Amino acid sequence: MLELRHLTRDFAGRCAVDNVSLRFDRPGFVGIIGRSGAGKSTLLRMINRLTDVSAGEILFQGRNVATLRGAEKRAWQSRCAMVFQQFNLVPRRDVASNVLHGLLGRRPVLAAIFDLWSEAEITRALAILDRLGIADQAAKRAEALSGGQQQRVAIARALMQDPAIILADEPIASLDPMNAQIVMDTLKRIQTEDGRMVIANLHTLDTARRYCDRVIGMRDGRVVFDGRPDQLSTGIAREIYGADASFNEAATSTAIPADARADADYASAMLGA
Repeated sequence: MLELRHLTRDFAGRCAVDNVSLRFDRPGFVGIIGRSGAGKSTLLRMINRLTDVSAGEILFQGRNVATLRGAEKRAWQSRCAMVFQQFNLVPRRDVASNVLHGLLGRRPVLAAIFDLWSEAEITRALAILDRLGIADQAAKRAEALSGGQQQRVAIARALMQDPAIILADEPIASLDPMNAQIVMDTLKRIQTEDGRMVIANLHTLDTARRYCDRVIGMRDGRVVFDGRPDQLSTGIAREIYGADASFNEAATSTAIPADARADADYASAMLGA
């Protein structure tokens, strides 16, 4: 379904992702773990094409999406939706409008600016919100919602794109434990019921163990572990997080801030800038 071949990204002489090759043969829930700076966010951003590839290929159903430009690139970003740590909603717009923004990449810019949505599109957005348990929030401003509710709105926006793949970059790092569980349960249910692939950067081993079918560990831009959650031993945790990390430290590591460029990059991609 998805294959990364020798994927590399250099930033001013620093290799953020170093020769990563991975295969995803079928839909599943994949967790990527590692310390801050391990290359997890850069890897997801390359898959979605928010960040360009320095070298290597991203193959989806045999097509190299790393070379796509213009409308073809935007079409890929609709097939490969992103969910960010900081939600990336428009705070003063209502929830339903934020969900409909998942269609921006497919709409003329003026139609999107003036909220010219069809009845079918509005009905679908409300149905998705209902599925995620927040249809009663549709008319409220996004900024009036709790963090967990805002993240579910962001997931609803991703579902509005009808993607084959959902990429979630630290989706629960800024949430309290109760809302974190709700969001992770939501992503897991979507993956199971819809048969979509979900690839999520996660900041604790406990979360990866509970929700993921497969866990990828990254360190210094390289993949150092790729296997089942039950294979995450103390020794492997130290290989991922460093020899000085205890198993408990890796299991409860602190949240990693989202990339500050995400808001602008996402808006540009959706509007076709």
